[in-house]
Order: sequence, then structure tokens, then C-alpha cells
Amino acid sequence: MAGISFGGLGNGIDFGQVVDQLVQASRLPVDRLNEKKTNLNNKLTDLTTLGGKLIALQSAADALRLPTSYDRTTASVGDPTVLSVTASSTAIAGTYSVKVLQLAQSNQITNKATKAVASETTDIVSGSTATFTFKVGTGSNQTVTLEATETMSDLRSKINDLGAGVTASLVNTGTEAAPAYRLVLNATTSGSAGAITIVADGTDLDFGNTTGTGGTDVLQAAQNAKVVIGDPALNPITIERTSNSISDAINGVTLALTKTTGADPVQISVTQDSTAVKNNIKALATAYNEIVKFINERSTYDVTTKKGGIFFNEPTARTVLSKLRTALGAGVEGATIYGSVGQVGFKTERDGTITVDDGQLGTAISTNYTAVKALFSNQGTLKGLAQALVSAVDTLDDSASGSLSVRKTGLTSEISRVSDDIARQEDRLSAYEERLKAQFASLDALLRQIQSQTNSLQGLSSTSST
Repeated sequence: MAGISFGGLGNGIDFGQVVDQLVQASRLPVDRLNEKKTNLNNKLTDLTTLGGKLIALQSAADALRLPTSYDRTTASVGDPTVLSVTASSTAIAGTYSVKVLQLAQSNQITNKATKAVASETTDIVSGSTATFTFKVGTGSNQTVTLEATETMSDLRSKINDLGAGVTASLVNTGTEAAPAYRLVLNATTSGSAGAITIVADGTDLDFGNTTGTGGTDVLQAAQNAKVVIGDPALNPITIERTSNSISDAINGVTLALTKTTGADPVQISVTQDSTAVKNNIKALATAYNEIVKFINERSTYDVTTKKGGIFFNEPTARTVLSKLRTALGAGVEGATIYGSVGQVGFKTERDGTITVDDGQLGTAISTNYTAVKALFSNQGTLKGLAQALVSAVDTLDDSASGSLSVRKTGLTSEISRVSDDIARQEDRLSAYEERLKAQFASLDALLRQIQSQTNSLQGLSSTSST
């Protein structure tokens, strides 16, 4: 507030300071409203943050809620230079002997060296036109037509433009001083069914060997991958696939072949990935503790200042803790081995947080994996503890009836009302200040007038005395 200056009386009274102090005293209710608004905003902010932590807990519980979350496997291979292996959730634990007899590869052919040309731009059409026809496997014929004076480079481009399952490239099989270019055709897919057949060749490259000195050289045969699964000394299974990525041989397992094994097979092990489940359970406890600690830190009471934290006497915070503790501490209907988290290493501390005995949890998972799964996940119509936590958060966050949502909505409305009250009070203070200014200005003028009259009377009195 800007200071107000009046002339004041001769005794030194400054009416500006008087107005300032009167207005400042009248501001106390407004200051209390501003303090209340700040506290309400802080509480709304913290409740919103608490809502985010509840969502994090729900996400952690959701990772344990479905039975499929426990169908985790990991795969390893004895010699990763031969093949790599990955396992999906449908993989079944087991050990497999695998021998790679042959890798899948795409067909690759070229014209004979006797029909190589000295330049990429050498004319390969003897007549006015020439056609070049090929097919892949049992597919339809693909034909390229070349005009007079067209070159090997032109033939390569036209074959590639077809997009017919074959790519063409030029290779200099001669020297830098004496080039000898040959056209290489490569099937875009691997497997024995993708062999390239030259149906007709009217160019000078003579893939069809019409001159008796032409024909084709096979650079790479079209062949399938061949894999033997099982002990070679017994009754193994031999499979063939067109690709070196085989995902339909061992259920849920994908083999990526790199090279043949030679005489000795490699061992593939598919095991249950209990580590992932264990980490998810511990992540649930961590997310739960984040909420408990957050609420505890804001629910303290300072006996010296006699002030409580932002959640002190806040019923919504107590409701959140109550519902979560009930959900986590409830028994699981139908559980035969583990009916509560305390049996798998969970322990509630005095401050409400949870500690997890890593050894006890690990033992429970390794010895009774199915029972741990039944404790946390849904089993048909029976709901596990993870579902109880998911449902508890849903209840708290329900937009119509959830205690957290309702409380935040109420705080928002209250903040709006307090803001309106502050605005009205500020208007009243402004009007009050203007009235005081006018009143004290009038008083100041009146006192000056009286002082002037007094001075005049004193002057007349002195004159008459003399």
C-alpha cells in the first residue's frame, strides 16, 4: 500500500501513517483468507501427487494381476555362434538338442564368363529388339524388352523395376584394366521354392545357351534350412524351412540360424523366468511404500510450533491408507498354500511401510511357483491380491464417489469460494481506504483552519496588550 501524506498538526501527527495503520489492521481477515487459500492449494497439489502415486501402484499391481504375467520363460543356447534363441510366453520349459544341417539361402545365378562384356554400357542387343524372360519358382513369367543399343545396365534397371522377386546387379569379374562385367540375379526370398529359371534370353548375355557357349553359373543354390531336433542317435525329427528364422518348430521358441553345427548338436534350454516375476512383486511393494511414505511425511505434528503437516487430520489420506492396507492384507479365497503376502516374505513395519525378505520370496517362487501365482493373480472367478489393489485404487479414484476424487473436487470449489471472498474483501478495503483518506483530509484542513484562527487571535491579543 502506498504511503499517504498529510500536512498534519503542529504537534507532528502524520495522518497518512494513521490511515496506513488502520487499513493494515483491517487487512488481517484478508491475510487469513490468503493463508487459507495457500494451504488449500498446497493440499490440492499434494492430493493430486498422491493420485499419481496411486496410479503407479495400480500399474505395478496390474503387472501381477493376470495369470499370463507369470507365463514367462527365458531361453539360452550352448553355442550362440550357431544360432540364437528367444522364447515367448507360450514356450514350455525344457531342454532340446538341435543340429543345423543346412542354412536356408536364396538362389543366385549369373551369365557365363564367356559372355561377359567389357563395359556396363556395352550394347547387348544384336537385333532391333530383344526380350529377357525369367520366373521364380512356380511363379509366372516375367519379361523385359530391350530396344536396339540398350545395355547391360539397362537390363539390370528394368529387371529391378519389375519388383518380381529378383534383384539384378553387375559384377566386374575381370580386372580394372580389363573389365569383364556379368549380370547377377538374386532371388529376394530364400528357400528351395525360390529358384530362378531363365525362360528365354534374346540378349548377347545368352543365359539360355542358344549359342552353345552361354548358359548360367549358379553362385548360390536355392535351398531350405534343415534342422534336426532330438538326439541324433535315437529318433530325431528333421524339419525344413524356407527361412533361417524358425518360429514354428518348438512351441513358443524362435530359432535364428547362423551357421551349421557340424557333427555335434547344440543344446537349447527353455526355463521359467522367475526373476521377472520376483522383480514385479518387489516393484509392487516399492510402489506401495511410496504412498505410505508420502502420506506419513505430510501427517506429522510439530509440538513446538503446534502445527500439523498438510495431511494432518486429513480424512482422505487416512482413507487411502486404510483401503490399501485392507486390500494388501486380505486373505485370498481358495488359496491352499499361500493365503497372504506375509507367507512369501512381506513384513509391515511400524511406520506402515513394507519390507520384503528377498530370500523368503525367492524360496517361495522357486519351490511353489504356482502358489505364488495363485496368491497375486486372478484364478478364474477367484481374485488375487493384485486385483484387490487395482480395485481399491479404482474405488478411490471413482469420479462420482471416490473419496480422493470427491475431496479434490471439494478443494477446488473451496479454493474458488475463498478467492471470491478475497476479491470482495480487497474491494471493501479499497473503499475503506478511500473513505479514510477523505475523512482525514477534511480533518487535516479543519485543524489547519483552527490553527490559523488561533494564531490570528493570539496576534490580536498581543497587539491590544501593547
